[in-house]
Amino acid sequence: MSDAKKLQTPGALAWDERYDKEAFHYGKEPNDFLRDNLTLIPKGGRVLCLAEGEGRNAIFLARSGFKVTAVDQSAVGLKKLEAWATRENLSIETCLSDLKDYDPGVNLWDAVISIWCHLPPELRSLVHGRVCAALKSGGGMILEAYHPRQLEYKTGGPPVPELMMTAEILKKDFAALQIKTLQELDREIQEGEGHSGKSAVVQLIAVRNS
Repeated sequence: MSDAKKLQTPGALAWDERYDKEAFHYGKEPNDFLRDNLTLIPKGGRVLCLAEGEGRNAIFLARSGFKVTAVDQSAVGLKKLEAWATRENLSIETCLSDLKDYDPGVNLWDAVISIWCHLPPELRSLVHGRVCAALKSGGGMILEAYHPRQLEYKTGGPPVPELMMTAEILKKDFAALQIKTLQELDREIQEGEGHSGKSAVVQLIAVRNS
């Protein structure tokens, strides 16, 4: 990623501002749903992280021996990720892109990771469809997102229900995959200042069989 390159969309600028500080907004530990399901990804596999921000999940995956590509619209977030990776002598490819413009390819990835990647419904459906095609045979999707009931807790996530997800939505979006885990639950989340407290979430693990 070029240091001089920067997206000028309102969304990108808002995330740049949020990440433009020394502290990591969502902390430096990986998402625990991802951590607990790491063995589902083939050892040394090629992994794509969507909306990866400052890079805590990408760093964790690279430390674990995976070949990681991190996509995000925030140049500031990706710059923090790159500096962190350099300090740890890790190789992570970064891509500065709005997800509406990002092409993940076809039959390329052993896993795609989507942690708190909240998009408008039409774009969400488009991105999830691209992910289904981008996975290799046997490749898996690991996703955690906020459920609309999260608005009752106000402990993180987008401020409107349209950007959140339900099991019904994900079942439809990932109908082309074999769904292994799909559940809605309330759980405690502690991820920096951005996510802190009891939360309503939906979790998905799905695999491409052909």
